[in-house]
Amino acid sequence: MENLFKVQLNGELVAGADLATATENFAQLFKITPEKATQMLSRLPVTVKNNVDEATAQKFKTAIEKAGFVCEIKPLAETKVSPLAPVPAQAAPVNPAAVVAPESFKGFQYKIEGRPDYAFLTVQIPANETLKVEASAMATMDTHLEMKTKLKGGFGRFLTGESLFLNEFKATKGAGEIGIAPGTPGDMVHQYLEGQTLFIQNSAFVAATMGVNLETKWQGMLKGFFSGESFFLIRASGQGDLWFNSYGAIIEIDVEDDYVVDTGNIVAFTDGMQYEITKVGGYKSLFFSGEGFVCRFRGQGKVWIQTRNAQAFVSWAHYFRPAGGA
Repeated sequence: MENLFKVQLNGELVAGADLATATENFAQLFKITPEKATQMLSRLPVTVKNNVDEATAQKFKTAIEKAGFVCEIKPLAETKVSPLAPVPAQAAPVNPAAVVAPESFKGFQYKIEGRPDYAFLTVQIPANETLKVEASAMATMDTHLEMKTKLKGGFGRFLTGESLFLNEFKATKGAGEIGIAPGTPGDMVHQYLEGQTLFIQNSAFVAATMGVNLETKWQGMLKGFFSGESFFLIRASGQGDLWFNSYGAIIEIDVEDDYVVDTGNIVAFTDGMQYEITKVGGYKSLFFSGEGFVCRFRGQGKVWIQTRNAQAFVSWAHYFRPAGGA
């Protein structure tokens, strides 16, 4: 009979790890919210997998220790208690069915560090798989990853002032790791698309797997011109991992009917909602209130906003520039 094992967390951190980051990594690893991860870890010791063979248990141990927590593999024979011995008091183990095994994760394994100020993305690219990344965003990578540069979006991207190119990194000689640092200081979000469509501000794209289709979408002359933003959004659809970033922290908002967002604070939104660019008030308000055009969403969906507006920061910083001839 094959020996079975359980994988257990006792709360000890890997050398050099801190609790907040390890908890966030743990949440990302098992595709649960940080709140749920904190709740699980408050009931230590926690059994994250039970009744598995040694090879499967080792996979869990490796993934969890990479997240930042020391992990133990225990033969189930060691956990049996004599009927005459007192049962040790401990928290009930987590239901194994509620934890997704690393090998069955949807998409690539990844972690995001430095949130929400200076988000840094690390992605594990499986052997013979490819990740497409915004030009100039690669910060670190394994030496055996191969990079190719491709044109993206054509003339539309040229009009936006964004890079015309996209870099593709392929793990040709075994799995590899890549570190990605976006250009703007701010937060980052991961979404796994399964046939859904997201619209992203042209400067927000970070990376995506090959199953995600990226297209520029014409907003219309009035929408683009009067918003003060680019003429184009990126339309992301298909199936796979998608990462996008912001200037400042990202807040996810559930839209039930109508919602108004300043055009400079929009990061992304789901397909299916109607949207239009309008003024906050009259033309006097437009030129003297400090507020400009807003986007009015109608319908049901999600909107991701950034807590800082790049144009507002530029206007604020303008007053501190050196005067001419000084």
